[in-house]
Amino acid sequence: MEILDAIILGIIQGLTEFLPVSSSGHLELGKALLGDNMVPEESLLFTVILHFATALSTIVVFRKDVGELFGGLFSKGWNEEKKFSLKIILSMLPAALVGVYFEDQLEALFGGNILLVGFMLIVTALLLYLADKARETAKDVSYSNAFVIGISQAIAMLPGISRSGATISTSVLLGNDKSRAARFSFLMVVPLILGKIAKDILSGELSYENTQIKILSIGFLAAFVSGIIACTWMISLVRRSKLVYFSFYCFIVGLLAIVLGYYYT
Repeated sequence: MEILDAIILGIIQGLTEFLPVSSSGHLELGKALLGDNMVPEESLLFTVILHFATALSTIVVFRKDVGELFGGLFSKGWNEEKKFSLKIILSMLPAALVGVYFEDQLEALFGGNILLVGFMLIVTALLLYLADKARETAKDVSYSNAFVIGISQAIAMLPGISRSGATISTSVLLGNDKSRAARFSFLMVVPLILGKIAKDILSGELSYENTQIKILSIGFLAAFVSGIIACTWMISLVRRSKLVYFSFYCFIVGLLAIVLGYYYT
């Protein structure tokens, strides 16, 4: 992988992690278009590093909320901060279980499976379209809602299903306020990504060659900076109910990916 490729893929990750268009799907499409020939393990390593960058950008944008999240866990009494923290933990369970028991199967999907990406982008498009048509409410995320949203996050581990799109859409379709849905969606992924990084480091699974450090660092910085921009922008877009435009985009890109997938096979 060249430096320019790392920058392009980092920007793709930073923008698409928060915009509801599937960062993993766009990364796989980007790798295919750039002629990437990494094996699945190397491809997944680069993807994990970029996700780590966008997790840090989330922490920067929501630093106050993250502080309240951790503070709520250790606070005394049954206050709103503690309730919110427990909802975040509850939402993490489905994806954590899938990650533990189906890690190898998921890893195999991150190797240029363009057809799968295309079909999953169309699923994302449908979710976004339905969410955009949902009526406005002021409802907050409940405990049961948190678990259902967590299930959608687990499904979004498939390349092509937008994590933010799936979780925000699910939350909105459950009747939750759109701004709160976006805030919950962005915060619920941070502990999972950080936990994944810690697990892989401790287990030695994230092995790399010295020649990769420069490429990984450049991709990380590109994803981090573009992630901060996209996260701030996305909050505003969700408030203004602009999800339908992303629905059309995902549908078009999904169709193109399917055509591209058939062409490559």
